[in-house]
Amino acid sequence: MGEPDLTADYLIVGSGAVGMAFADVLLTETDATMIIVDRYQKPGGHWNVAYPFVTLHQPSAYYGVSSRELSKGRKDEVGLNKGLGDLASGDEVMAYYDTVMRHQFLPSGRVQYFPMSDYKGEGRFVSMASGKERRVSAKKYVDATFLKTTVPSTHTPNFKIEDDVRFMPLNDLPRVERAPAGYVIVGAGKTGIDACLWLLENGVEPDMIQWIMPRDAWLLDRANTQSTEEFFENAMGAQAGQMEAIAQAESIEDMFDRLEACGYFVRIDTDVRPSMFHGATISTLELELLRRLKPNIVRMGRVQRIEPDRIVLDDGEIPTSPDHIHVDCSARAISNDEIKPIFDGDTITPQMVRSYQPVFSAAFIAHVEAAYSD
Repeated sequence: MGEPDLTADYLIVGSGAVGMAFADVLLTETDATMIIVDRYQKPGGHWNVAYPFVTLHQPSAYYGVSSRELSKGRKDEVGLNKGLGDLASGDEVMAYYDTVMRHQFLPSGRVQYFPMSDYKGEGRFVSMASGKERRVSAKKYVDATFLKTTVPSTHTPNFKIEDDVRFMPLNDLPRVERAPAGYVIVGAGKTGIDACLWLLENGVEPDMIQWIMPRDAWLLDRANTQSTEEFFENAMGAQAGQMEAIAQAESIEDMFDRLEACGYFVRIDTDVRPSMFHGATISTLELELLRRLKPNIVRMGRVQRIEPDRIVLDDGEIPTSPDHIHVDCSARAISNDEIKPIFDGDTITPQMVRSYQPVFSAAFIAHVEAAYSD
């Protein structure tokens, strides 16, 4: 199979948020050498193909690598996040990771970076630009792609879309040149929320928006996720309320009722009980705006098929037309439900060890790798 032409202590596959956070801690806390391989042109993982108006859902202070602050240390002064810690845009996140790679990782002399490279396994990767194959000899392999983050632009819907249906990923919404008869948003998660908010902020009347919501979700109040002293009572109060709710609850249903009562959870429609929680975080202003859509939320299960004149769902159908735009927001942020050992011989597979904090989790796992021999 040929002799390796590259050597390093660690081969890290993936230069997204997880891979960058992991590599940053190794660079800071050890003298290890690393080779980072990724399919995208620039570091940042799925942010390379995110929709144009995407932002973080939680404050920038919680994102990025440990050695360099992403947050500007400021609050948003306008918009639906007004008064809360800044939420970096997709462009800001991409520029940040590019800076980390070019001005921290590579100048160290201990990191080699191979973008646009397809990892084939067993230390082999192939350049997608030149076709050249390289082989790596590394002491340990880090799979920073395991969480399999998916975004609308790379997602294949699991329902049928017939000809003559105007259907697009969320990425294409800002390219609409002619107002349609209406918008149909498919998906109830973070991207569905973002799609609805973007349309409403851009002057689309609520009656023009139908929101297909297979399941309602419990949401986190962003005021409780702030890192500054002025929000101490919100942040610590929410944590205390969570612990009290769990300790005092007599059932799972009772626990969620208590979590809502103490302000830890919120929901869009207080008349409909949520049946999922994926960690989406929302501000009070965003919640108020989304509640304008309550009469237009479709709760008939998942989409089975979109035809030119109707949408077939699990529990019925609704009319549509070729003049409606159907927006795919059905991709799951984390599409891998599998769990495997994080440390398994010479293989390290970063996963969530703290709820909805992939970068903290990756950095913590790298610290464990750096600080403990066994």
